[in-house]
Amino acid sequence: MADVPDGLVLKRHRDLEGVRKVPWPRRIIIGLLLAFLVLGLLNVFGQHPVTSNASAPAATLKLYAPAHLRGGLLFSARFHITANRDLKNAILILDPGWAEGMAINTIEPSPLGQGSSDGKLTLQLGHIAKGRTFLLFMQFQVNPTNLAWHRPANVTLADGSTPILRIHRTFDIYP
Repeated sequence: MADVPDGLVLKRHRDLEGVRKVPWPRRIIIGLLLAFLVLGLLNVFGQHPVTSNASAPAATLKLYAPAHLRGGLLFSARFHITANRDLKNAILILDPGWAEGMAINTIEPSPLGQGSSDGKLTLQLGHIAKGRTFLLFMQFQVNPTNLAWHRPANVTLADGSTPILRIHRTFDIYP
């Protein structure tokens, strides 16, 4: 039989003499971990998309995107614009929260132009005829080190320089 390594006492380390046999601290830690995992399965920590709506006499905008995100998450946002009158130069304006700590992977269909206005992203969509709809899809990835609670992620639809409607939205980003 091999010698017992230095620093080990068989009665204490193998036979567990003198060690409390009450497993409650271990059970509490395992229970907390299990509760955290169940909350994740119930989608408390993100990705389930929700629909936000705004309407005005000129147009209707529906945004379908998650409001709760996790670091490293890939997600999509769908912007559905319905024109109630001709929109000569439709522009979608996204608050900085849509780009802060996130990578914008794809925008489909590609806007006619992209720019910035007071730190907000502007996507020029062009003419949308009365009664027609326009769908814009954007794919993002959340930076894993990015944490945020109630980060503004508002969306404004404008016709040229005239704002038509606004969706008030926030992001919560969990680790």
